[in-house]
Amino acid sequence: MCKTNGEGQEGREGGGPVDEQAQFSALLEDSAEDLYEHAPCGYLSTQLDGRIAKVNTTLLDWLGYQRDDLVGRKHFSDLLTVGGRLYHETHFGPLLRMQGEISGIALELKTADGTRLPVLVTSTVKTGSDGQPLLIRTTVFDARDRRAYETELLRARREADLERDRLQVLATTLQKTLLPPALVNVPGLDVSAYYHIASVDEVGGDFYDLFPLAAGTWGLFLGDVCGKGAAAAAVTSLARYTLRAAAVYDPAPAAVLGNLNTVLNHEYQGTDPRFCTVVFGLLTPDEDRGGFRITLASGGHPPALLMRADGTADFLPTPGGQLIGVLPDAHIATTTVHLVPGDTLLLHTDGLTEAHTHAVPGGKQRYGDDALLDFGRQLAPTTAPDTIHAVRDLLDTFGTGVDDDTAVLAIHVPRPPSEEQQ
Repeated sequence: MCKTNGEGQEGREGGGPVDEQAQFSALLEDSAEDLYEHAPCGYLSTQLDGRIAKVNTTLLDWLGYQRDDLVGRKHFSDLLTVGGRLYHETHFGPLLRMQGEISGIALELKTADGTRLPVLVTSTVKTGSDGQPLLIRTTVFDARDRRAYETELLRARREADLERDRLQVLATTLQKTLLPPALVNVPGLDVSAYYHIASVDEVGGDFYDLFPLAAGTWGLFLGDVCGKGAAAAAVTSLARYTLRAAAVYDPAPAAVLGNLNTVLNHEYQGTDPRFCTVVFGLLTPDEDRGGFRITLASGGHPPALLMRADGTADFLPTPGGQLIGVLPDAHIATTTVHLVPGDTLLLHTDGLTEAHTHAVPGGKQRYGDDALLDFGRQLAPTTAPDTIHAVRDLLDTFGTGVDDDTAVLAIHVPRPPSEEQQ
């Protein structure tokens, strides 16, 4: 009996590990099958002609089919939309046969109730030991969340584009309100102006104007407010109307800029000071010598360029002129010049001379005052329209090198018709 018990114990001891190994193997097989059936992605095996041979539960649940509805009855292409089927026949299938694998293809599958399921598909051709293709294994990833995300991104992009278009229209409209719709006609003068916008997304701070004062006298100005955007536009508007009002009260150029300096210094103090560079001119006909006399006052502004009738050109210096709006009592420099028939005077903001060229190989170079002076000497003698046309062409050659808005105003005393014919 002890022997029997011993044999029984020995049998149990010998058989225990075998039973545990068998149970573990069965568990692994069950786990592998369960992993296949309930994987977080769809699995599909098809014959070489596309007929479905095997499909997992996950994909069946997504599509709303029973296994018998698909296995042996339908082809993979039957699950695709019309467009997807066409793509499968013309691109997907040929590439798969040629490469043996194709991955990450966005398609749409038709569900049992007729809705569409966006998916990402990866297919691999399974070959035998002899290298011959046996079947096609396909992995299907649910792309509904991704599609929703992409749709949301596209919607947000469209809204952003619409908002940018609205802002551009607003900026363009606001910019127009800061410039005169047309320059007044001054008997005995030809006048032309141009405003170059560096960015359609922001309102610039450059401004200019030409307007009548007392009989036989005209005022003109051109300036540049620091900064961009709505804040700069507010200063620009204030500067324009202050200059016009001050010129009516006292047209002396130094007094006009002095008034503007007082206004800006009073309005913009503290943590957000605002200032500008500006040149103001007073035009009067010279009855004795002919032509016009112009007195210019400059508040830190680049000097005007005078192109003479004799073909020479030079800057009109206004030394010592300080920025307008910074100091309570800014020093204003003035100069007076006589414009004879054939002379042209060009006023400009620093967007022109601060522009960058591609003159240096592999880099950029500031255009600068010397280059502008050479430009004027090559252009002289010239007219106001020809000067503005040449400046526009020059700015176009800079392309994206123009970082700041640029305003230019040219005034020209025409020659008598008899001299022009000569």
